[in-house]
Amino acid sequence: MPHITGHDRSQLLLLPESLDDYVGPENPVRFIEAFVDGLDLAAAGFARVEPKDTGRPSYLPGDLLKLYIYGYLNRIRSSRRLEAETHRNVEVIWLLRHLKPDFKTIADFRRDNRKAFRPVFRQFVLLCKQLDLFGRELLAVDGTRIKAVNNKDRNFTRASLAEFIKLADKKLDDYLQRLDQNDVAEQATGGSRVENLREKIAAVRERRDRCQKMLAELERTGEDQISLTDPDSRAMAAHTHVAVGYNVQVAVDTKHKLIVEQQVTSQVVDMGLLTETAEPAKEILGVDTIDVVADKGYFKIEDIEACEKAGMAPYVPRPQRGPSVRAGLFRKHEFEYDAETDSMICPAGQHLQPYTSSLMRGLKKINYANRAACRDCPLRSRCTDNQFRSVSRLENEAVLDRMAARLAQRPGILDQRRESVEHPFGTIKQWMYQGAFLMRRLEKVRAEFSLTALAYNIRRVLNLVHFDELMAAVTAMPG
Repeated sequence: MPHITGHDRSQLLLLPESLDDYVGPENPVRFIEAFVDGLDLAAAGFARVEPKDTGRPSYLPGDLLKLYIYGYLNRIRSSRRLEAETHRNVEVIWLLRHLKPDFKTIADFRRDNRKAFRPVFRQFVLLCKQLDLFGRELLAVDGTRIKAVNNKDRNFTRASLAEFIKLADKKLDDYLQRLDQNDVAEQATGGSRVENLREKIAAVRERRDRCQKMLAELERTGEDQISLTDPDSRAMAAHTHVAVGYNVQVAVDTKHKLIVEQQVTSQVVDMGLLTETAEPAKEILGVDTIDVVADKGYFKIEDIEACEKAGMAPYVPRPQRGPSVRAGLFRKHEFEYDAETDSMICPAGQHLQPYTSSLMRGLKKINYANRAACRDCPLRSRCTDNQFRSVSRLENEAVLDRMAARLAQRPGILDQRRESVEHPFGTIKQWMYQGAFLMRRLEKVRAEFSLTALAYNIRRVLNLVHFDELMAAVTAMPG
């Protein structure tokens, strides 16, 4: 039995096949086209939506936006690779109707419209809300570090600059002493060694001057570090395995693990970003109250209090840190506060009374102790190495007591957080191959991640919703 063979490439066809026949009725490119065609691109902030009467015609912003959404959805982010797809990829040829923009045009579109991609992401979130894909009961907030276009050798902190200047001064002293010693002796032999020393001295002085200028710039701006390739990027914590990068924050609805809100920041730690990330997500979902869960990296009493005031119930575990934890002694959470008597009840059942107060970050901090009880306490060796144990409490720490009570009632909520919010990051970094940004500066990086989050959500929705239902919702979407 003969094998199945293809057509002769030189065979002329009387009735050529339509390009539309190559794209199936449920191909994602049909959704991309319908979604972009339903957007108000001018309202989103895209440039050149209306063509000018004079000059060379430009591409429609919608066509280039379709190309980028397709690219990010299919793990193609490079403008050169996107250009190549316009020549060989049948889906892209169908989507752009045979348009073939060059890579410079494609790259300039992403750069020039960097502020417009976030509204597109928001519009798709509203479409997900219309499809009832959000549970609107629990938001999981987390952050991850994504590498920037900046090598770690091109990032400097105050400490590293001061240390280099110190070492440079020491090296210069050594070179100058050797230069004085060899100056006379080398004259007879042509001075080659002296000349080498002078070159080394000039090179060290040049680097030292550059470091002094960077240190002066840090003093002027008040920043802790400076990056030379991408000035907005920052050196991240060592455990993240990202040397220099950005901190990406997301708020995920736990029903279907869809990203509701996302932002990119240069802040190295997550502390203080809980309300800033969760509150816009709450507003988009259109609820009066919602639960928000995050890991202990977000534990900051001011932020947790702001979260409550914004109509959100935070669930953030308290980190175990401090000298008592390191020494293996009783921890602060083992002391119970009694509001009626304004005292702390220690593990031995004794009441610690307020004795001093101070200010911490503008908040009143009250210290509690009971010297007499500590003196004869049988648990003293497990409680303190000093004459008595002192426990502090902030004036608004009742917000932490309420949160601890909520966590005790829902012990599984932290596992639910991990299962929900780690899914987008795992998909983005592993399946979508986006462990590093391609662009420099914060605004451009934010545009890039808006496309990334949009592509992630589209991929999730394509797997969750029947294609006909999805297309019907896009058609009904207000422009």
